[in-house]
Amino acid sequence: MKGKVVIVTGASSGIGYHTAKKLALRGARTILACRSAQRGRSAQESLIAATGNQQVIFKQVDLCDLASIRRFASDVLKTEDRLDVLVNNAGACSFADRYTTDGLLEGMQVNHYGPFLLTMLLLPLLKTSRPSRIVNVSSLIYLFGDVDLDTINKAKCNRVVVYANSKLCSLVTHQELAQRLDKSGVVVNSVHPGIILTNILSEGNFLFRMFFKVLCWFNRRTAEDGSQTVVHVSIATECASVTGKLFVDCRERYLLSRINNTVAADLWHVTERFVGYKG
Repeated sequence: MKGKVVIVTGASSGIGYHTAKKLALRGARTILACRSAQRGRSAQESLIAATGNQQVIFKQVDLCDLASIRRFASDVLKTEDRLDVLVNNAGACSFADRYTTDGLLEGMQVNHYGPFLLTMLLLPLLKTSRPSRIVNVSSLIYLFGDVDLDTINKAKCNRVVVYANSKLCSLVTHQELAQRLDKSGVVVNSVHPGIILTNILSEGNFLFRMFFKVLCWFNRRTAEDGSQTVVHVSIATECASVTGKLFVDCRERYLLSRINNTVAADLWHVTERFVGYKG
């Protein structure tokens, strides 16, 4: 990965941190895109010390703030002459009824709208750097999600419902993006890292957090384990020409297609409108 540039969102801890570490160890110029400046700089210092790679960079971005995403993308486009891998890792399963200053459901924005806008703004740089890759950290919980365009921005009574819906929406738009970028030299794939205890439930309901911890105890998979498939899809030769797929345990898995092309196109347009992006 020497000479390559990668961006990992949510890289201050968990799967994002270990993904960034593995890429930095391979010599990549690794940009840590984190919401917290304190945690981001701490992760930067830790990764430089652990990898010996001085090209570990911290840049602040808040996916719950569309203006912050635009500032981040503008900064990247000004300071970087290439972008080989974009890892959309940051996510949350903590919000059910809160709205951002952009007027969007918080859980949907951090998991779907924010990563979508970031990807689209950085797409020109990814295209000029081709072959390049977009890697979306997803979850099999998408199987329980639903895309209802009439209620997509309405508060839900259950944060898990919001999380499942946001992951399904993200997966659908990434499949749509893969089709739009066909033969462009930019591949788009998603990854299910496994059931892992990370900071994703930092604000979650107590009982649900306890239930999730029990699942993680039986699974016994660490954040470092979860990063393996993310790194595999980011750098493996056999993934260079694969696009629009879902990977689990470093292998391509069957992706349950629950959304037809018409709904996918409508979701794309709704998402563009909500984030104020004109393609």
